[in-house]
Amino acid sequence: MSRRALALGVLTAPVLLITLDMTVLGAALPAISEDLRPGAATQLWIVDVYSFVLAGLLVVAGSLGDRIGRRRLLLIGTAAFGVASVVAAFAPTAGALVAARALLGLGGATLMPSTLSLIKTVFPEPDSRRRAIGVWAAMFSGGAAAGPVIGGWLLEHFWWGSVFLVNVPVCLALLAVGPVLLPESRDPHPGRFDLLSAGLALATMLPVVYAVKSVATDGITTTGALAAVVGLASGALFVHRQRTLPDPLIDLTLFSHRAFSVSVATNTLCVFALVGLLVLVPQYLQLVVGMSPLTAALWLLPGSLAGMAGALVAARLARRFAVRRLVVGGLTVAAVGWSAIALLAVGAGPVVVVVGMTVAGLAVAMVETLTTDLVLTSAPTDRAGAASAISETGFELGGALGIAVLGSVTAAVYRAGLPDGVPGETLGGSLAAGVDPTVAGPAFTVALAVAGAVAAVAIAYAAWQARLLRPVEATGARESAVARS
Repeated sequence: MSRRALALGVLTAPVLLITLDMTVLGAALPAISEDLRPGAATQLWIVDVYSFVLAGLLVVAGSLGDRIGRRRLLLIGTAAFGVASVVAAFAPTAGALVAARALLGLGGATLMPSTLSLIKTVFPEPDSRRRAIGVWAAMFSGGAAAGPVIGGWLLEHFWWGSVFLVNVPVCLALLAVGPVLLPESRDPHPGRFDLLSAGLALATMLPVVYAVKSVATDGITTTGALAAVVGLASGALFVHRQRTLPDPLIDLTLFSHRAFSVSVATNTLCVFALVGLLVLVPQYLQLVVGMSPLTAALWLLPGSLAGMAGALVAARLARRFAVRRLVVGGLTVAAVGWSAIALLAVGAGPVVVVVGMTVAGLAVAMVETLTTDLVLTSAPTDRAGAASAISETGFELGGALGIAVLGSVTAAVYRAGLPDGVPGETLGGSLAAGVDPTVAGPAFTVALAVAGAVAAVAIAYAAWQARLLRPVEATGARESAVARS
């Protein structure tokens, strides 16, 4: 095996870890709910505080990697991720688990920007880079879909904390071989690191997320409205500051390239639907259908395999067909797949759900491979870390919003479907309180159907806006296009 192939293996392992942690809690959530008894809002925070902290810090981490070295940042993040995994595994309360998941997000934020930017360094040739990104995207899709599978197997044999400890051996292996196999790369003229911009990035993300959660769980409140105002104001200040700084954290001129902006938006919407539903569907299979965690995981295995296959065939298809057509077609297929989940409202069963998830997973993985390559080819080499961070912020923001929005929609529809006086903010909470499963199960099934319909609409919009994709023009430090119109 060549040194570059081994390096690619090292670079895809962090992606597997990060996406695995985004969805593995779907299988573990029923056990966590029974053990720690979190409320609806706390349960959502347990799942998605990881993604929101990660998304809020990715741009900061990408800019930091451009300055101190992308390999160095990758290794620092690996150590932090391993330590945070151990803390999460042994969290004694729901609040402690939320804090541990936030630490995992902090560690994960230092991993992601380094992977794509180092791929661009290790694989400078367009064809080899596209194949490498296909493997990277396969690990992203495979990790997201394999989370429930691995979590289900672990829960059959161990306690819920084991879903976090699985990260530790991978982190140790990365720390051992990363310094040997990976080259160091950095921006030779990075400029000054702006701490105020870093603070504004996080101050934008968390209050807006809190506002979304607050509306979903408590309706419109003064606290939620104030959080939304603070987050939006911070976002406006962040954008203004990036436009005026000589060395911004985000090079906003990247968004003037249509291939870049449309690709980032497409990836965000794809992960929004994929991750949001991968957290909800295992709960349906376990708590409504009555499957064990391992059986539910095996039912989701076709989606994992389909996602990996879609990513790996993307480069080959791009040699024969226009990338814009592949992206629009793939998104259309994904929208049809996820709309199948809405059939639960009219009596469809778990087979329809799994088939829909598999079809959508195949199409989305192909799309994400192609659009991620467009992101990299749109950016100058010396801004690879920042461009990668923006791309991965889209991924993580999409996943976090998918969990928050689809989870909140599901929770609201579920509560509305329960008879008056029936306790429980969540399905797991209702069952733990002794609610008849024949009452709680149908209410959650309808709620999941609504979430599937929302996901399908989001992807249909992504297909519509992907029509704007155009070839990337090679200028100066920019590389030649992937796309052909």
